[in-house]
Amino acid sequence: MQNRVICLILGGGVGTRLYPLTAERSKPAVPIAGKYRLIDIPISNCLNSGINRMFVLTQFNSASLNRHIKHTYHFDAFSKGFVDIQAAEQTFRSREWFQGTADAVRQTLPRLDNWEFDYVMVLSGDQLYQMDFRQFLKTHADREAEITIATIPVVADHATAFGIMKVDGESMIRNFIEKPALDLLPEWMSEVSEEYKAQGRHYLASMGIYLFNKDVLRNLLEEFPDEHDFGKGIIPRSIKHGHRIASHMFDGYWTDIGTIRSFFEATLALSDPIPRFNLFDNERPVYTRARMLSPTKIFGTACHNALIAEGCIIHASELSRVVIGVRSRIGKNSVLRNVYAMGQDYYEDIKELLKQDKIPMGIGADCHIENAIIDRNVCIGNDVQIFGSDKLEDQENDIYCVQDGIIVVRKGVKIPSGTRIGVGN
Repeated sequence: MQNRVICLILGGGVGTRLYPLTAERSKPAVPIAGKYRLIDIPISNCLNSGINRMFVLTQFNSASLNRHIKHTYHFDAFSKGFVDIQAAEQTFRSREWFQGTADAVRQTLPRLDNWEFDYVMVLSGDQLYQMDFRQFLKTHADREAEITIATIPVVADHATAFGIMKVDGESMIRNFIEKPALDLLPEWMSEVSEEYKAQGRHYLASMGIYLFNKDVLRNLLEEFPDEHDFGKGIIPRSIKHGHRIASHMFDGYWTDIGTIRSFFEATLALSDPIPRFNLFDNERPVYTRARMLSPTKIFGTACHNALIAEGCIIHASELSRVVIGVRSRIGKNSVLRNVYAMGQDYYEDIKELLKQDKIPMGIGADCHIENAIIDRNVCIGNDVQIFGSDKLEDQENDIYCVQDGIIVVRKGVKIPSGTRIGVGN
């Protein structure tokens, strides 16, 4: 069945909730885990499930995403697989850019007429999870569904942020509500296992992962041209029209990277002793661009829950619950706690820069940084203190932003020696 599937991965919109990480890149291009990008997650899930025909639908700030895909995903001449870009464009049929998830697929489908396929799988490009899509396809086939939606049990406090499904005894979706108010939730409980009941996870939330029969999808998009989103429009319409819609309940780890806080927490959780997202899996590897980098060097650093990518040179005195990206440089006696440092795109001649009294990329000596995200190619001088805290109000300037108490240092900025950010608050 996998060879009859075309996968469309949505590149996302403006990504305002992940700003400033999305100031110069789309959400799926945001670096994760020190060496990957978010787009690598859905692509890897597809490849590990035997699905190798993928289009990434892009529109906003897509240059770095396009470059990453071009340099990463190559298939040999004897394979029918590909990962290709489908960018939003104005045509005689439509002068509009993508108006939403369903509209992006609507504008893309005519470009797929030269391909043979029976099913369309729609994925988001900004989620962190590991799913065997073969089970997803099996659910669709076994229940003779026209549409299958991946769902995950959630507690009441989380349910108000998702589309919530009501299923019958055969796990077929009968009703759907988008982001229900808390007082409406008792009407939207679904039958779940005793384990989930004990955890208070009575509500089935849509994961934004869809599988459609090709003709059903095409007919829905043509019949309702004013519906631009799947969750808000197409799915409720399809329920009202009596389509067979199955729920595929997922019981693994899944998180939607929607905000700076969720991104920060999901990233640092990768440094836990046994993280819920497993980067060390022989059967389900996460693929990304191959870099010919040297091993990382660490000099006398006390490391506690540290995930460190290749090509780094680290002299820090302490790294605690950190994720350190490729080519990172950290100076002597520096302390990093609860920090994601994304690293560098290239190496510099540090001796020459210091002769010119310039700040090289990386983190200098005697720095203390906590509760922060350091974007790519940042130059931090010596004796710099950066302290994120819940006491800090949200704010923004040319050097950094504060969101939910997390300080996000912008890509490529220079922070002079002796600077204090968030100190004393």
